[in-house]
This record gives sequence, structure tokens and C-alpha cells, in this order.
Amino acid sequence: MLDWQAGLHKTSSTRLEAWGLGCWACYLIANEKDSNPSNSNLFSMATNTSGEKVVAHLQVSYLITCNNPANKKETGTWRACPYILGNECCERLAYYGMSSNLLLYFKNQLNQHSTSASKNLSNWSGTCYITPLIGAFLADSYLGRYWTIASFSIIYVIGMTLLTLSASVPGLRPSCIEKDVCHATTTQSAITFLALYLIALGTGGIKPCVSSYGADQFDDADEAEKKHKSSFFNWFYLSINIGALIAASVLVWIQMNVGWGWGFGIPAVAMAIAVVSFFSGTRLYRNQIPGGSPLTRICQVLVASLRKYQVEVPADKSLLYETADAESAIKGSRKLDHTKDFSFLDKATVEIQSDHIKGSPDPWRLCTVTQVEELKSIIRLLPIWATGIIFSTVYGQMGNLFLLQGEYMDPRMGKSSFNIPAASLGIFDTLSVIFWVPIYDRILVPFIRKFTGHKNGLTQLQRMGIGLFISIFSMLSAGVLELVRLRMVKRHNYYDWKPIPLTIFWQVPQYFIIGCAEVFTFIGQLEFFYEQAPDSMRSFCSALSLTTVALGNYVSSLLVTIVTSISTKNGKLGWIPDNLNYGHLDYFFWLLSVLSVLNLGAFLLVAQWYTYKRPVGTLR
Repeated sequence: MLDWQAGLHKTSSTRLEAWGLGCWACYLIANEKDSNPSNSNLFSMATNTSGEKVVAHLQVSYLITCNNPANKKETGTWRACPYILGNECCERLAYYGMSSNLLLYFKNQLNQHSTSASKNLSNWSGTCYITPLIGAFLADSYLGRYWTIASFSIIYVIGMTLLTLSASVPGLRPSCIEKDVCHATTTQSAITFLALYLIALGTGGIKPCVSSYGADQFDDADEAEKKHKSSFFNWFYLSINIGALIAASVLVWIQMNVGWGWGFGIPAVAMAIAVVSFFSGTRLYRNQIPGGSPLTRICQVLVASLRKYQVEVPADKSLLYETADAESAIKGSRKLDHTKDFSFLDKATVEIQSDHIKGSPDPWRLCTVTQVEELKSIIRLLPIWATGIIFSTVYGQMGNLFLLQGEYMDPRMGKSSFNIPAASLGIFDTLSVIFWVPIYDRILVPFIRKFTGHKNGLTQLQRMGIGLFISIFSMLSAGVLELVRLRMVKRHNYYDWKPIPLTIFWQVPQYFIIGCAEVFTFIGQLEFFYEQAPDSMRSFCSALSLTTVALGNYVSSLLVTIVTSISTKNGKLGWIPDNLNYGHLDYFFWLLSVLSVLNLGAFLLVAQWYTYKRPVGTLR
């Protein structure tokens, strides 16, 4: 049985307050089941302002609208997705519009050294991909994805508003002697970073939930709906890049030529539009029931396994403990079939007499097979997850060292006087994604399917591996370009020139190649972590995949620190000095190329070892 909950079917604008009270009452009533299981047949009522009664049954937990199972003909699938895709497009426009040029804002407006600006940007970007762990935990455990997205969006809007004020209001914005020659006080810098880290917190509730929430609109038990899920991830990533396209072109130009107040203000408005888009589709959404704290269940498995470290696991796996009915004991999750990996954890499922001292099994002594398989699924994901870190380090160079490289190249378009900002070159990464997504979805998948027989053409791991391979050539392209640029500097004595007469459009290949790699690796990663995650931990696993971007930024920051420390010994300027004409940025790109090759080798090894999860039974 499909056990989704439809959202806000009976809400009207005149009864919004009554709806909110009724929903909150139902939420509280539903959660009473956990604290008092004997009350499973209890009904409770909440009365709205017109005197109507809303009924909640405790067997249906966490309802947005009470007693309203989703009507498959009226909710979910592609009819709900435009609102989710619109939300993601506008939110990404806001994020990239604010962050694409942030390195230059740190350097020119906050007067930070190149190395400090690069590290601050990497640390902030990394935090934006760590905070999703917070949002994912709340979504999977208590709030559900709908309310997590809604509540963290408010924090996001507050952060965007504060950032806009810090760049436009006299006294809050840095004082400038002339264009790009500014000085920021400690207080002004602190307000800027407060706003940025509020945004990092806000995006932490959105990033891990939106893609999973969109995929939730397609029923895994319905083959007609399930086959559209892979396409959803492709178009979801396309919507991200449509927002990024506008950000990297229009908004970056506004920041460089009109002002940072407008440059940050427009993304703030875009974020407000994202919130409106999300709420507009509320009546069409399907909402999966949160399954309680996944961390608690993981700890229970570990504790129970350790307590029974001397217990032998029976050869007959049917003797391992599991609920008798078709449904899992975990809300919002199907049962998982037993796998042979990590057999020590199976000890938690072996029944002994002491497990039933108080009648019902103690979950800290006896766990179900599904609960143990949840932990196994997470452990199996970790090696695949780790291989995404170096790819994210490579990807992160678009907003970091590619930008510094572009600052030393001729920004003119042809012989015209129009200058294209270095940060706007990111548009070619976006155009690459927009170019490759439809080709992959409509041409490559049907073509490859004829040879592989796989419904998606390639498996998710094969898709990710191809992307890792392609990304190597992006670093090689950047390194070759920097080598050519430095030879031109040396040949013509351009050491004190900024920019030198070498067109910035030579950077296009490295951006375009990364865009192609993204279509394979990032989209494959999105789908892989959603499909292979336990049903009740999908937001958590989406957040886990996003942490590769965070760690990629941290690795980039660490590599810059190590390289700078080593290369500046004995009074040398180092690989990445303030004036890149005296440096060797190409060495850094060669280093990333080597790391990418080693990372691809590691990925191929762990992909051969990976065991896919095997769900059975029905979804509660």
C-alpha cells in the first residue's frame, strides 16, 4: 500500500491560522504513539476557528493535513515537480549569484590577502555542505522533508537580507577610496561573515531535502512512476544550472559594474521567489513519514553487537530476528533483505533469552535484520563517498583558482570595449551542463541501453566513474593554459602586467570539461545515494553525498596552505603569490591531476566491491 500523506488539501487563505493549529495538533497527537504504543487505536480531535473538527489517527504519524492519504491521481509525479524544480532553480540562482564572485568581494571590498580570501571562501563553501547533516537529521527523524525545507528557508532569507544590508547601508558597508580599493572594519567584516554563515545554515536544511523530496513524488512500488525517477535527477540538476547560468552572467556583471548592493539584493529576491514557488505546490506533494532518529538506531545496532560479541550467528539466516509482517518496524521504510557483509553486526539480530526480560524486546539488545542492514548500507556507501572528495576539490577550483587565473587574462570580448568578469566564465560550465543533460537523458541513455540492457543505460557507479575520468582533463587543460600564459609573461616581460594580452576565453575548455564531468559524476552521485540509502535515511545520505563538496573545499584549502608553506621557504614567492605572474599556478593544477588519477583508481577498486541493497516488503 502506498503510504504517503498529501499536503494541505483543505487549506484556504482565509483559514491559514486554523490549518496551522490543526496540523500542529495532529503532529503532536501522532507522535504520542512513540511514547505510548498501547494507544495505537486512539483518536484525537483539534477544532479550527470555524468549529470544524479535524481527526487524527495515531497509526498515521506526522501529517501535514490530518487523515488525508495521498490520492495518486492528484498528487506527486511530474505534476508536483515543477514547483520543486522552480524552488531549486531560484535558490541556486540566489546561492551562485551571491557566491560566484565572493572571492573578489573578500579581496577588493574586505581588503583580504589572496591566500586569506581563498581560504575563507573554501571554509565557508565547505560549511555550506556540512550543515546539510543538521537539516537531514531533522528531516529524517522528526520534521519530515517538507517542514525542514520550509523552516530553513526562512533562515536563508534572513541571511541574504543581512548580506545585502552589509553591502549597501552606509556604516555597514566597507569604506572605499576608489573602485575596488576599500577598507572594512572588524565589525563590518563580522557582519558580512555572520550573514554568510546564516546562509550556510539555511542552505543546510534545503540541500539534502529538495532532491530527495522531488524523488519522493515517484512511488518505488509503481514501475510506471519509478522509471521517471532517474529522469527527475537529470532535470533537477538542469534546473540548478539554469539558476547558475543567470547568476554567472547577469548577476556577476551587476556586481562588477553596478554595485554589490544590487549584486546581493537580487539574489535575496530570488530566494524569496524560491520560497513562494515551494509553497505554491503544497497541495500536490506526497510526504513520507519520518522514521525517528537514525543515529539512535545505528547506536542500538553497535551496542547490541558488542554485547553479543561471543554469540555465534546461525548459518540459517531465517533464524535472525525480524518482524513477522510485511512492513518494517521502522516508520517510512521498507524491509531490507539480509546480506553477508559485515557479519559481526548480525550478532545484534540473534535472539537470546535475556533479550525478552521485560516482555517486548529491548532495542539496545536485539535489533531487526532491517535495522542492521541500514547500518551496513551506510558503511558500504562510505568508500564510494570518499572518492567524491577529490572530484569536489577539482570542481571547487571554478570559484577559486580558475578565478585568480582569469584575473590575469584579457577580459575583452573581441575588439570591443566590453569586459567579461572572470567569475562569469563559470557560465560555460553551466552551458556545458545544460548541453549535456538533455543529450544524456534523451540520446545516450536509449543508445547505451541497447547494449547494456540496463534501464538507465549505465549503472550509477559506471556513470560516476566516467565523470571522474573526464575531470582529469579539466585540470590538464588548466595546467597547460597556465604554462602557456607564464611562458608568454617570461617571453615578453609581462611580469607587472595585469591582465596580459591573452584572451580569457582560453579558459572555456576547462570549464566546459568540468560541466561534462558533473553530468556524469554529480547526477550519478545524487541518484546513487538516494537509491542506495535506507528509505528512512534518504535525507541523511543525500547530506552525506554533499559533504564531499565540503571536504573538497577543505582539501583545497589544506593543499593551498601546504603548498604555500613549502614553496615559500627561503624567501621564495611560492606557487600562488599575490602576483601570479611570478608564481607557478600550473604546478598546483598538475598536483590535482595526479590526485585525480589516483582517486579514479581507488574508485574502480571500491566499485568492484560494492553490494547493492535489496529492499523487500512494503513502505509504511
